Amino acid sequence: MIYCGIDWAERTHDVALVDDSGQLLAKRHITDDAAGYRMLLDLLAEYGDTGENPIPVAIETSRGLLVAVLRTGKRQVFAINPMAAARYRDRHSVSRKKSDPGDALVLANVLRTDMRAHRALPNDSDLARAVAVLARAQQDSTWNRQQISNQLRSLLREYYPAALAAFEPWKNGLCRPEAREILKAAPTPTRAARLTRTQLQAALKRAGRKRGIETEAERFRQVFRADWAHQPALVEDALGKQMLALLVQLEAACTAADDLAKAIEEAFPQHPDADIILSFPGLGVQLGARVLAEIGDDRTRFADARGLKAYAGSSPITRASGKKSSITRRWVKNDRLNHVGYLWAFSAITASPGAKAHYRRRRDDHGDWHAAAQRNLFNRMLGQLYHCLQNRRMFEEDTAFPTELAVAA
Repeated sequence: MIYCGIDWAERTHDVALVDDSGQLLAKRHITDDAAGYRMLLDLLAEYGDTGENPIPVAIETSRGLLVAVLRTGKRQVFAINPMAAARYRDRHSVSRKKSDPGDALVLANVLRTDMRAHRALPNDSDLARAVAVLARAQQDSTWNRQQISNQLRSLLREYYPAALAAFEPWKNGLCRPEAREILKAAPTPTRAARLTRTQLQAALKRAGRKRGIETEAERFRQVFRADWAHQPALVEDALGKQMLALLVQLEAACTAADDLAKAIEEAFPQHPDADIILSFPGLGVQLGARVLAEIGDDRTRFADARGLKAYAGSSPITRASGKKSSITRRWVKNDRLNHVGYLWAFSAITASPGAKAHYRRRRDDHGDWHAAAQRNLFNRMLGQLYHCLQNRRMFEEDTAFPTELAVAA
C-alpha cells in the first residue's frame, strides 16, 4: 500500500509518497497549473496508481482545481484538518521545525497510521455539488446583505432618523428597492424634506412598485417634513456621501442574493432528493437547497442518523471526568447546517401540528428554553430526514409525530 500527502499552496505544491513501513519513496515540487497536475498524475501512475486501485491522497483542503483533478475516478481524497496535521507533526519532532516537504510527508504518514480514523471526501453527484456552490454562495450573500444593512442603519441613526422612521413599517425595509431609490433621491434629511409628491411617486415607480403609490408617497412626505434634529450642513453632506457609498454595496449584495436565489430555484428541483426534502414541513426551496448542500447525496457518507446529527450539532455531547458529568451542546459542527436547522425548526413549529406539539412538550414538560427546544426538534426531524432519504420515502405527519398529535388532539 502506498500513501500520498500533498502540502498545497497558492502557486506550488509539495508531494510525498510513502509505503507501509513509512519509507519515503518519492517527493516532488509541482506547480499549480495543468502541467503540474499532469506531473502529479504521472508520479502516482509510476508507483502503481490505477483506475481500479488508486493511491489515497491526504491534503489540507477540500476545494480547488487540484482536489477536483484528484477526485476523478475512484480515488479517495482525505481533507485533513490543519490542526490535526500540526498535532501529528509534534509527535515526531519536538524542535518544532517545519517545511513544506516535511508537511507533505506528515500528511502521507497520517493516512499510513490513522487512515480509518479519517473520512474521505463524499462521492456526491455533480448536480449536488453544483447546488452546494449556489446554496452556500446565496447564504453568504444573505449574510453580507444583512451586515451592510446593519452598517447603513447605524449610519442613518447618526444623521437621518427620518429615513428609519419612514421605512420602519416595511419588513427588511432598507433592503427593499423602494427604500434604496428614495435614499438615492434624497441622501440627506434636508433634501428629503424638499421632495415633492411627484418625485416620491417617481422613485417608487422606478423601484417597481405597482400599488399604493400615492398613499406611500404622501406618508413619506409627511415623515420627511416633520420636525427632526439635524447635523451641521457640511457634516450632513459628508454623511450623505458616505451613505451613498454604502448604498452601492447594499444594492450589489441585494442583487447577488436575488440572482443566486433564482439560480437555486432552477437547479435544486432537478435533483432526485428535492421532492423528499421539500415534503418536510418548514423546508422551502432555499432552505432545502442548503440542507442538500451540506449533507450531499452520497448515502454512505454517514453510517447512521447519529452521525448526521453530530455533524449538524443538534445532538448533545457528554463530558465526564471522575464524579463530574455534564451534557452540553456541540460546539464543533457544521455551522451552515446548524444555522439551517434553527430556521427549519422555527418554520416547522407553525407548519406542522406535530412539530408544534413536540416543541410545547419540550418547553412545558422538560423545562427547555426556546433555543434548546428548537434544537431538540431539529435533532428529531434530522433523523427523520435521514430515514426518508435512505428509504426513498416522503414525510408523513402521522408517522413522524404520532404521540404529539394524539396529545394535541
